[in-house]
Order: sequence, then C-alpha cells, then structure tokens
Amino acid sequence: MTIFSARRMGSALVSSLLLIVLAFAVAHAQKKAAGVLQPDKGKFSLLLDGKKIGQEEFEIAPAGAGWLARGSTSLKSESGETKVTGNLTLQPDGSPIAYDWTSQTDKTNSAHIIFANGIAKITLEMQGARPYEQSLTFGAPLIAVLDNNLYHQYAVLAHVYDWSKRGQQQLPVLIPQEMTPGTITLEATGAASSSGKTYEGLRVTTSDLEIDLLLDSNHKLMRLEVPSAKVSVVRE
Repeated sequence: MTIFSARRMGSALVSSLLLIVLAFAVAHAQKKAAGVLQPDKGKFSLLLDGKKIGQEEFEIAPAGAGWLARGSTSLKSESGETKVTGNLTLQPDGSPIAYDWTSQTDKTNSAHIIFANGIAKITLEMQGARPYEQSLTFGAPLIAVLDNNLYHQYAVLAHVYDWSKRGQQQLPVLIPQEMTPGTITLEATGAASSSGKTYEGLRVTTSDLEIDLLLDSNHKLMRLEVPSAKVSVVRE
C-alpha cells in the first residue's frame, strides 16, 4: 500500500466518523425538539369506594409547535351532576402556555389562564358576576397544572417527571378551579401491582394527599389511586 492510498483511507475513515457523529447529533436534536410528551387518547372510569361515579374522555396530541391536552369529565353526586372540561396548551417540555376550563353544575363558571415567565394571569368568569382577574407568580416556567376531576393531567405529569434521574422531584403546581398555587413532590416507587397486573409506580405528594400513579412500560397512565379518599381512576 502506498502512502497516498493510506492517506486516502485515513481521510475516508475520518469522514465516516464525522458523518456518524453528525447523525447522532441530529437524532439528539430531534429528540430534544420532540420534547417529553407522548400522544394518548382514551377514557377513565372514576370510582369512589369501588362504585363508578363518573367518566372522563381525554386526548393528548401535538398541536402546532406545542401540545394540547384536553379532557371532559361527567361526575354524579348526591348534589347532582357536574361537567368539567379543560384544554391545556403546552410546550414540548410540558411547560404550560395557556389553559381554559369550564365547570357546569346549576351554574356555569369558566376561566382563561395565560402562562409566561413563571406568572399565571387568570381571568375568571362566574355566572351572574363580573369577570375577576388575578396573577400568581411561580418563579419557574415549568408548572404542573392539576385541576379538579381532570385526571388526564396526571398523565402529562408522568412524562414531565425525569425518569433518568428518578428520586424526589418538586414542582410548583396550580389547581385552576380553586385558583390555588402550591408545590408537589414526585417520586418513582418501583414496581406496583393492581388487579393482577404489574405497573411502574409514581407517587405524587401534595400538602394533604398522596396520589399513586400506576403506569405502563411507556409511562402511560393506566390507573390512579387516592387511598385516603377511597378514589380510583381506571383506564377503560
């Protein structure tokens, strides 16, 4: 082999290595741009002490450059029927952009929320009253939105959790229907069993509740348990 041919082979090898490095870089950039969320669609049965009291239909899907998580719940109780809808627009990393909710009982209440720079600007409209505006400051763009009776938002939360790090992870949280800010702690709990099936466990701890999420191998929410309240949410 001549020196010239050896140099040509060396140059070709370097070019091949550069192409491989470039391919990995492009794949990493595409994965990062895609974000943490995954498409999902389905129904949840809402159970209280084993008895069905409602149902939620939901869909989580790409929408433009971001994502839209939307759900609608019908809930029956001794005081009557409640219908709640929520539309949550998200960045690919799960950070909220905007949220709209409507609650219908004997009256209809609704709100529109815009999130920017760690601030939630809320416009609340209650039937028979003038619109009310309020701003809440969180100091971080990644805020968990967990509204009353809209459990698909926990499916979003399961993907926001950093599974590569695991351990306890804290997030600021907003409960829109109560206009209440707070903090939640997420922690992977390992394998968990229910009804003869094995899941990946993720515990969500609030100031007064422990909520157990049971996820499949792709971290899709299959079941949610609130033992202290005897509440179960089960994918149909």
